[in-house]
Amino acid sequence: MDSMHSRVRDALSGTLVWDNHGCMPLRPDDERFLPQLERYRRSGMKIVGLNVAFDAVPWEQTFRMLATFRHWLRRHPKQYRLVETVADLARPDRRLAVFFDIEGTSALNGQLSLVELYRDLGVRWMSMAYNRNNLVGGGCQDADKGLTKFGRAVVTEMERVGMTACCSHTGHRTTMDVMRHATKPVIFSHSNPLALWKHKRNIRDEAIRACAETGGVVGVNGIGMFLGANDNRSATVARHVDYVVQLVGIDHVGIGLDYVFDMQELDDYIKAHPETFPPEEGYAAGLRIVAPEQLPEIAAELLKLGYRVSDVRKVLGGNFLRVAKATWPKRLPARG
Repeated sequence: MDSMHSRVRDALSGTLVWDNHGCMPLRPDDERFLPQLERYRRSGMKIVGLNVAFDAVPWEQTFRMLATFRHWLRRHPKQYRLVETVADLARPDRRLAVFFDIEGTSALNGQLSLVELYRDLGVRWMSMAYNRNNLVGGGCQDADKGLTKFGRAVVTEMERVGMTACCSHTGHRTTMDVMRHATKPVIFSHSNPLALWKHKRNIRDEAIRACAETGGVVGVNGIGMFLGANDNRSATVARHVDYVVQLVGIDHVGIGLDYVFDMQELDDYIKAHPETFPPEEGYAAGLRIVAPEQLPEIAAELLKLGYRVSDVRKVLGGNFLRVAKATWPKRLPARG
């Protein structure tokens, strides 16, 4: 047991531990939950992606959430720092590094130039759709007709400005179109293999292979209904990680727990938006979610499966760091 604890500590301390997707309440000027970001840091994480919008909320609110989160983080510089460039990721620092993400492209409101503005405000990945169709393409729980002309322009613009394209929550046809159109790594920021658990939100082997072929990474999701029968055990997370590894290799899997800090807000969203969260697909109150504090357990479960410490480091952050180096900006334009 002592040996296992030592190996887990070695895995956690030897890389920039990275949770690619976390969900604070999306209520502008409500900062009550933000001190809970400390839970990531106490769990051994160094970098976290914080969601600022998804397609079911008004697109204008994206800017208000960015303002709220940025303002709070700037007021707590001893504990947290905003990630702007790849160079920020390499700096040794005891603070938790935070970047932002957007689920779905409705936040663009059909305006391509907003991609670069969101990049300037700290957004580092954006998914194509959130369950339902939008102007870019199809959602995973809708009649997916594929990536649109505007969608192709969005992917190209994201690559130009330094934002990673993501296909979580996106329909399979649109996903495969994105993989074919992209010239840089594409990610599934927080998605699980369909082969292990049948749910429309999970992704086919074909999509996982296509993601790996771009050089991308599948971030395994911690929502219980996508892992199994509302299953949030660390061993189950490790099993999903292992499935992706066996399919496409150790370089193409990471962690995107999708932890929701205000479960009442999530329950209210599910109830208010049955078109986005269909009850017949299992969306209901009381979802179990893998917590940041389970990270050491997940590392231990991977080690029990026979993974080397160096492999666990890749899963815990090394792979997403590689994608960031390939897709994020090396520097930002000077602000005049």
